[in-house]
Amino acid sequence: MVTRWTLFASLFFVALALMPAGAHLLALPNKIRMSGADYVIAQQIYRGWAYIGVIDVVAIAATALLAWRVRHSTAMFPPIALALGCLVATQLVFWMLDFPGNQQTQNWTTLPANWESLRLRWEAGHALSAALIMAALIALLVALSRSDPLLPRNVPDAFSASATHSG
Repeated sequence: MVTRWTLFASLFFVALALMPAGAHLLALPNKIRMSGADYVIAQQIYRGWAYIGVIDVVAIAATALLAWRVRHSTAMFPPIALALGCLVATQLVFWMLDFPGNQQTQNWTTLPANWESLRLRWEAGHALSAALIMAALIALLVALSRSDPLLPRNVPDAFSASATHSG
């Protein structure tokens, strides 16, 4: 039962993480052609979004716990491990592509001479993160499909200890 709740938490927080990432992705075609002045104005809608990072941390933690709990399940562990890898990769993308742009532009309140290349990296980083989070969500849904929540509680399924450990 704990594993079912862990799967639910993982799915829930990964879906929540997809919302802001998807918003960035959907805004990209309109923002990528903006002038510098317009881009700085548009970027101000993201004030306070740094707190969304908490959702990412919880999604990673829940998915890591889930991976540990199903580590002996040949059906569920691979897609959950893939989901975890995708979520960790989003952090690498953020710190390598997005954060430097935030720092060099003081969170997009000033524009240095290379602002257009920073914008391209920042937007590409968010687009890549959206794709990775979508892949993580799909992988978790694959794991969910490999379990059978309709089985009676006394019949082993992918969540039970007897089904996941070989004797």
